[in-house]
Amino acid sequence: MATVLRPLLRGRTYTRLLHLWVPALPFSVWIFIHPPTPWMPALVLVPLGLIPAVRTGEGIQARLMLMPGEAEPGISEEPSATWRDRLRTALWLAVRVALSGVTTVVTVWLPLLAYSLGELAAGGSPGGVPVLEDARPHWAYALLVPVPLVVLYAVVVGLGALVTAVARRLLGPSPAERLAALEARTEQLLERTRIARELHDSIGHALTVAVVQAGAARTAGDPAFTERALDAIEETGRAALEDLERVLGVLREPRRPVSSRPTLGDADRLLESARASGATVDAEVTGPLETVPGPVSREGYRILQEALTNALRHAGGVPVRVRVRVADGTLLLDVRNPLPEEAPGPGRGSGLRGIRERAALLGGRAHTGPDGGDWRVRVDLPVD
Repeated sequence: MATVLRPLLRGRTYTRLLHLWVPALPFSVWIFIHPPTPWMPALVLVPLGLIPAVRTGEGIQARLMLMPGEAEPGISEEPSATWRDRLRTALWLAVRVALSGVTTVVTVWLPLLAYSLGELAAGGSPGGVPVLEDARPHWAYALLVPVPLVVLYAVVVGLGALVTAVARRLLGPSPAERLAALEARTEQLLERTRIARELHDSIGHALTVAVVQAGAARTAGDPAFTERALDAIEETGRAALEDLERVLGVLREPRRPVSSRPTLGDADRLLESARASGATVDAEVTGPLETVPGPVSREGYRILQEALTNALRHAGGVPVRVRVRVADGTLLLDVRNPLPEEAPGPGRGSGLRGIRERAALLGGRAHTGPDGGDWRVRVDLPVD
């Protein structure tokens, strides 16, 4: 019983009823203007539906009144972009007016019928109700008073569900709009993945350097070394804060252009940070780095950062050999370090996965894993 009566407690039952009543208003006004032609407002439905902006207004009404509070109502608020959308809007207006007429009749006639049955039960003689015009007063009519009210309740709830289903069908997004929404959602997910990867690389690198430096300073017992370690931690922390502020700025302002992202021209900062952490870094940079396209150079910087971070995190202060070369239309990034006692298996870890994803997005190739007693990260990226 509680389930049957639950719609009485829902606000959308009454907003849907109001939505069904609204189209009857122009017809009610027109009856006072020209009673012989109450159907006249219906003539403007098709021309009205062909106006692109009408679909936007109807979509907003439907979302607010038929499905209030629903996150994904399945109703478009975009103007008609094609003739198919315009015809769907015109058909929607016709259906909405028809359902409005049924709702108006039912909500007026059924309560009147229930009242007239009460009059007959009380010994009165109701007028204006064709079904009861010849009926004689009798107390038994009191038993029938709830029937029209129950029917009214069922019809109102049913018409609300019907108009909602029709709205989803006729005012729902077109195939082109669904495709555009899917593309926007995909772009949003890709952007979130890119930002997460940026944070992982920059903050992860900074934390790794700070941990390694702090550990080395604790065990060194050398004030001069401790001072250099603190300087390196401070510099790395500042760089990480800059990266964090830039990424948060992009999140706060989605349309803000991504700027000041580090490129391979800033690779010296990474190398010095690794050296300050106790690692012996043998770096060799050859070829014209300035000719590398911006996106490739920025992603190459992140790949190099992640490779150095992995070397520091898993191997500690070990010799690291870095080769960066631009030649024959290819950017080569090669980072090698001796394998630690417990070598990670090939391809494990979100950092290594991020390296491969970056390389794949740029049309390149990435190898990560053991190679002749070393742990090697080799990435080839096209620069033409």
